[in-house]
Amino acid sequence: MTLSVSPKLGAYAAIGAAGLLAALIWGYPEAAAMGLPFMVAVLAGLALVQVPRIEASVQVDRDRLLEGDEVRLAMTVRSSTEVPWLRIAWKAPPGLAPVAGSDLLGVRLPANETLTAETVLTADRWGVVRLSGPLVRAHDDLGFFRFDGTIDFGQTLRIYPRPERLRRILSAAETQVFSGNELSRAHGDGIEFADVRPYVAGDRPRRINWRLSTRTGQLHINEMHPERSTDVVIFLDLYSDIRLGGEGTLDYAVRAAASLAEYYLARRDRVGLIGFGGLLRWLSPAMGSTQIYRIVDTLIDSEVVLSHVWRGIDVIPPGTLPPKCLVVALTPMIDERSIEALLNLRARRFDLAIVEVMAEAFAAPASHEAAILAYRMWRLERAATVLRYRSLGVPIAQWRPGRPLQGPLFEARQFGRHDRWLHA
Repeated sequence: MTLSVSPKLGAYAAIGAAGLLAALIWGYPEAAAMGLPFMVAVLAGLALVQVPRIEASVQVDRDRLLEGDEVRLAMTVRSSTEVPWLRIAWKAPPGLAPVAGSDLLGVRLPANETLTAETVLTADRWGVVRLSGPLVRAHDDLGFFRFDGTIDFGQTLRIYPRPERLRRILSAAETQVFSGNELSRAHGDGIEFADVRPYVAGDRPRRINWRLSTRTGQLHINEMHPERSTDVVIFLDLYSDIRLGGEGTLDYAVRAAASLAEYYLARRDRVGLIGFGGLLRWLSPAMGSTQIYRIVDTLIDSEVVLSHVWRGIDVIPPGTLPPKCLVVALTPMIDERSIEALLNLRARRFDLAIVEVMAEAFAAPASHEAAILAYRMWRLERAATVLRYRSLGVPIAQWRPGRPLQGPLFEARQFGRHDRWLHA
């Protein structure tokens, strides 16, 4: 622990010395009587000061939590020497907010006794947070000396984004051959009625539509839509993040990605992830409960890394974008490299849908005329980019922060997705 001297010690010494000097120089014994107790206190404090020998340990009730959840930290303190005055202050790292009144103030710790101090922190942003040890401050009996130290503690918390509730989301234009919950547009074995056709040799008798066959005098067969799975790849733009007041476009994009991944995996679809930016991240499509943890662990490590290198989609491993997959892009539509990469995906005839995280809420213009003009030109350029995508048959929905994600997903779903190949 670090030792520091309180100004109180200097004040006491100055008062005592002034009294003694006044008695010696001017012959006032009253001054000596007034200064003597202060000098005695200074000498007693110097003689009795003892460095506290504090041992402490910190326990955390969990190491993984969602945004908005609380985590409880408990610190156990023990000292082989008596500590007349002890204070424990918890330092909350970015991403965690302390609960009011969680510090332990002015407590006497007897020798060889144990004291427990607790605090509760609230997670207000996703990410990987490294907890720092609490600050410990101790004083001697007279308050002349202060001992400061930090408990050696370095546990990591993983804060996951809280997913939104989604009712219906985007469907892929083409399904895979594996069984799932998505209806295929093709006809085959299934439970969802598709059409009827005349009976041909080899058809299964259990699929005969007896009511229609009796009415027409000719056998007819019911055709069904088979239930298939889809491959979904979430494209996360990591080239730009517009921030204002502790929040930014990346925060909302990560929450949306976690919500989409959870929903698609619950439908038995295969889901992958591409973090496209200065630092490339990817996960090949897979299904199961393990995949959602892989995706979320990758998402909370996402960050914008400054890079001036022009990077195309050729750097993406081939297995990350399987044929017939649906690519759902989450982007603020700021960086030209991400815009061109998505256009390249469309040119390669990938099934593409874009959710634009609107940056206007985080990019208010300045008051002078040049800034206002630049802001208007920037918005016009973004509007032209949106029209360019829609002219290519790509559904692009605008998501304004603070509103439910279901709205833009419904807007993209109404774009006529199964007919957009006519625009290619």
